[in-house]
Amino acid sequence: MCHEMKSIALKKIVNGSCEGRIIFSAKALNFLSSVNTKTGFVNDPSHELDGILLKDSILVFPNSIGSSVGAYSIYALKRNGVSPRCVICTSKVDITTASGCAIANIPLFRISDQNFRLCSGQYGIINGTDSVLKIKTD
Repeated sequence: MCHEMKSIALKKIVNGSCEGRIIFSAKALNFLSSVNTKTGFVNDPSHELDGILLKDSILVFPNSIGSSVGAYSIYALKRNGVSPRCVICTSKVDITTASGCAIANIPLFRISDQNFRLCSGQYGIINGTDSVLKIKTD
């Protein structure tokens, strides 16, 4: 269930600004085995994002799991032009996500306020200066 919110406070990990459609998952993601780095699609039938394109999105998920090689998968997504515009972790910022976003220059944030709900498909805007996710409402 999604609650209408106008903004959510974030903690900046890798600086930057972005905007795009939100892709939300309550489940951790393994970038190495669950994401096709050439196409940007999640390709894991056991994951709720299976079949979803990460390109140009704001990816919101708890954290990544799996091998540290997942950091290079994040970099490969960026190099191939199919990466999210920015990433927000809802649980913890793990070393794989942090290092992958850092080497790929993908803005990375952590949600500060855990009393939030987001829905895939909402449109978000992040200004890296104030570290706030603003949800565009019509």
